Amino acid sequence: MALPIYRLRRLLAVTAVLLSAAVTGMYLYARLRTRDIRKGVTEKIGIDIKQTARGFQFSKSDGKRTLFSVQATDVKQFKLNGHAELHNVSIILYGRDSSRYDQIYGDDFAYEPKTGEITAKGTVQIDLVANPEGAESPDQSAPKNVKNTIHLKTRDLIFNRNTGDAATDARVDFETPQATGWAVGVRYEGKSNTLTLSSQVHLQVSGPNAAVITASDGVITNQPREIVLDHPELERQESTMRAEQAAFHLSPDNTVESIFASGNVTMQARTETKRIAAQQVVAHEDTGQKEGSEITARADQAELLLAGKQNLLRAATLTGKVHVEETGERPMQGDAGRVILQFKGQNQLEKVHATDGARLLQTAKSENRPSAGSGAQNFELTAPTIDFHVTDGRFLESAETSGAAKIVISGARDGPSVSQAAAEKAASLERASSARAASTRAAPAQPASPQTTVVTAGKFEARFATAEGRTYPTLLHGAPDARIVNSTPGQPDRVSTSEAVDATFLAAGGMESVTQKGNVVYTDNQPAEKRVQAWSNSARYTPSDQILVLTGNPRVQSGAMLTTAKTVRINRSTNAASAETDVKSTYSELKEQPNGALLASSSPIHVTAHAMTAENNPGVAVYTGNARLWQDANVIEAPSIQFDRENRSVIAQAAPGHSVQTTLVTPEKNGGAKPGGKPSSPGSAGDPGLVTVTARELIYTDADRKAHYEGEVQAKGTDFKAASKTLDAYLRPRGEVQEKKSLASPSQLDHMVAEGDVLVEEPGRRAEGQKLVYTAAEDKFVLTGGSPSIFDAEQGKITGVSLTFFRRDDRVLVEGEASSPVVTRTRVAR
Repeated sequence: MALPIYRLRRLLAVTAVLLSAAVTGMYLYARLRTRDIRKGVTEKIGIDIKQTARGFQFSKSDGKRTLFSVQATDVKQFKLNGHAELHNVSIILYGRDSSRYDQIYGDDFAYEPKTGEITAKGTVQIDLVANPEGAESPDQSAPKNVKNTIHLKTRDLIFNRNTGDAATDARVDFETPQATGWAVGVRYEGKSNTLTLSSQVHLQVSGPNAAVITASDGVITNQPREIVLDHPELERQESTMRAEQAAFHLSPDNTVESIFASGNVTMQARTETKRIAAQQVVAHEDTGQKEGSEITARADQAELLLAGKQNLLRAATLTGKVHVEETGERPMQGDAGRVILQFKGQNQLEKVHATDGARLLQTAKSENRPSAGSGAQNFELTAPTIDFHVTDGRFLESAETSGAAKIVISGARDGPSVSQAAAEKAASLERASSARAASTRAAPAQPASPQTTVVTAGKFEARFATAEGRTYPTLLHGAPDARIVNSTPGQPDRVSTSEAVDATFLAAGGMESVTQKGNVVYTDNQPAEKRVQAWSNSARYTPSDQILVLTGNPRVQSGAMLTTAKTVRINRSTNAASAETDVKSTYSELKEQPNGALLASSSPIHVTAHAMTAENNPGVAVYTGNARLWQDANVIEAPSIQFDRENRSVIAQAAPGHSVQTTLVTPEKNGGAKPGGKPSSPGSAGDPGLVTVTARELIYTDADRKAHYEGEVQAKGTDFKAASKTLDAYLRPRGEVQEKKSLASPSQLDHMVAEGDVLVEEPGRRAEGQKLVYTAAEDKFVLTGGSPSIFDAEQGKITGVSLTFFRRDDRVLVEGEASSPVVTRTRVAR
């Protein structure tokens, strides 16, 4: 009877090779090379044996070299049923190219001719050995150097010579220099050369990259040359990888070239860092609390490319809804349609290429914010493509985007903002004036609504740092066409553009500052009459307080007000603004007000000062430090000037050693000389006279045409000087004097009222009282209150209830009452 031992040899060899290759990727299909051997073997083994034979040997060659050989110490065939038994069997497979020296051996095999089944009774041992020099050595020579032997062991293997199929429900164990493993149940289909691992596929890899690979079942095929595992799972130290299916693609020398995983591919890894308290550091204690984070990645598919004899990972490609997430103190998330990971050395990650809508999100937990007002925010980076460079195989070192990129910063602010502090300072200045209630007060800013800041550029380059085992962005550069958009619910977007942008980040998460350079332009997109716009060479923005600092020839336009300075600050949340050093503001687009006076012209109003602040209402600004406001020939100078453009009102305040000062003009008067032939002085005949007023505070509203002075008031005109506690100067309407004057002519004084310890001095005489009324048209002084008196060098001292004196002709009118007669004291010359 025929005993096709060559089929048994093929089955065992193929089973051993395919199982080991499924895990190690080595030598999987070496056994399949004996497929052609079966086709040429037609001899019948032991057909004439009727009794026990010892020292049996059988071999098969292709005419040049031996393909395989079978040895058995005992072969027995039973004539009654044709059943045959072989004992102490050893099979050596050389391969068609003599590159193998694989051995299959066992104690007992049985052959049943009726069914064509050949059964290995008990344990079967398999050794897989490569013999790369076999073709150059004598036929059937053993390898000179035996390396990387793969050993397998199973039992009860059944092979059917008719179908070419083989199977066992027993466990198959295998062992390699790098790994050990096992599976339960094997099915081999001869026609398709397909090997099925029925269940419980298990592999344990040893060495520095120790890992355990398990699968529910698997299939190994020759065309294509691959191993397919269902529901594979890889566990390594603190990491795990799972998929619904994984396919191992093999090279002609049976090494794994690539692995393709599909169906909800997930990878999980956990890292631990040790936080040591300050007192522990001092004491050199190593009792810090361990804190960990978990990294989870998923994708629809993953492809791994391997290289070299050690099957080192060189590239991995994740595709389809790729999502990476890290938990812990600084949570991070990443998304992309496709991610390519490049490795070097011993599976060390070197670069990550994320494309098809790449996104990186870092979330700042509130408890991680260092202090109130630190402004930690959520940080999100998106771009068509992002390339990440990795150091030490696990820490991000840098990143670079391709295509239009976007950064989103979000999160509510903590603590008071810079704008609130500035507002409180402005309010303090207002309280210093008793009449400030008439002006528009600057109330402290209220907490801002949740805001979102979006930074875009043609390309971003980022740098990362590592602290306590965690990675976070530190620096970012974006160019060209940088753009920052700040959005607040219910308000127009605030936008700034520039050639480039540089950002720094907080270790706790979120952006610390953004610096724009090159043609910086800012707008708050409010209606034209309220819109704030700015231009500069450089701008620095801090999301925590929403402050934008402009330097390099900054210009800020708020409505019709244009301000220049060396430094300008704008609160992008409230539009509050401040400027420092060489400040100059110009208010234009003014309508002429015929009923106004000092600031009634349509000409621009100019203000210069060392510093300026504008809070809440951009039409109200406070200028400090040698402030000077003027329109045409009308000038106000003071250490501090608050100007309200809408109401055309001014509040000016003095400082130690510096007073408020204005210059008023008296109207022209007819006549050419004083009585007695004295020539008229400037301002007294034909020409307007100038009156300069100084005080501690000035409040002026153009609608009232009234300038109110308080504190150490002094009015100086041509040939006279008046001092008092308060003074109200009333100006003539611009419409009354415009016919004879040019558009740039100064406002004219109508009359003024001084009260409180009034002192008037002229050449040769002095008057005192409690109230003085000066009428500019008549050049007349009326002094009343507190027994007013006038002292004249020629006439002496005169006291009465009311004193009226005219500067143009030196006349003095004295009025008295019955209870208070006029008293005249004349100095007598001796």
